[in-house]
Amino acid sequence: MRLVRFKSEHGIFWGEFQPDGITPLIGNPFGSFRMDTQQYQHGAIQLLAPVLPTKIICVGLNYAAHVEESDTASEAPKEPFIFLKPPSSIIGPGAPIILPRASQQVDYEGELALVISNRGKNIPLAEAGEYILGITCANDVTARDFQRSDKQWTRAKGFDTFCPVGPWVCTDGSYDRIEIESYLNMNLRQRGVSDEMLFSPDELVSYISTIMTLEAGDVILTGAPAGVGQLQDGDQIEVRIQGIGALVNDVRTESAE
Repeated sequence: MRLVRFKSEHGIFWGEFQPDGITPLIGNPFGSFRMDTQQYQHGAIQLLAPVLPTKIICVGLNYAAHVEESDTASEAPKEPFIFLKPPSSIIGPGAPIILPRASQQVDYEGELALVISNRGKNIPLAEAGEYILGITCANDVTARDFQRSDKQWTRAKGFDTFCPVGPWVCTDGSYDRIEIESYLNMNLRQRGVSDEMLFSPDELVSYISTIMTLEAGDVILTGAPAGVGQLQDGDQIEVRIQGIGALVNDVRTESAE
């Protein structure tokens, strides 16, 4: 299933994306639901971010090649390096990334994201896959100058619009050896393969759950492959992941108002 959230003239709903339209869900995708009998045409709706997390847990420096290109780390972490982005940073496909005037360097970081299916604490590694509802595309947008200057990353990672997610959650997709790419103005800039991660998705779910309880709908960004770079006003950034699709967002400078 390609699980979406969408806005229509009748309100905001969960639904299943299909080639000929979108079928609303009656109920909760994290609990019991059934498919509605009606269907919306693609042109009659607006896709929203397909997640409503209580928290967004991000993993830094999870690809060796990204560690090598980073100017904020000198060596690969011995255990997952995690930080948080606020839910207020989430936007969906097609929504603009806003460059804050206070920052002089805002970078894209295309990543594979995991969506948690149900509440879990101290999840054994062997059971971690049972807690993953599906996968989606994400962009860990970062004010790189603030990341360099601050002792922690909250400001650099936490601006509104700094976490594009979508376009949907693939609930039957594999996260083994899938390609993760970012295209800046249609030019390939970032590329990696999921099995190059230093810590696998299952390891991340298990590890994070020893620190904080994971709730249904929570999102884990699994880290950026090498090739991250700067965004400018007027750019278009596309995160493309094999088996999922493409998350496309335009870039705009914050209004002077």
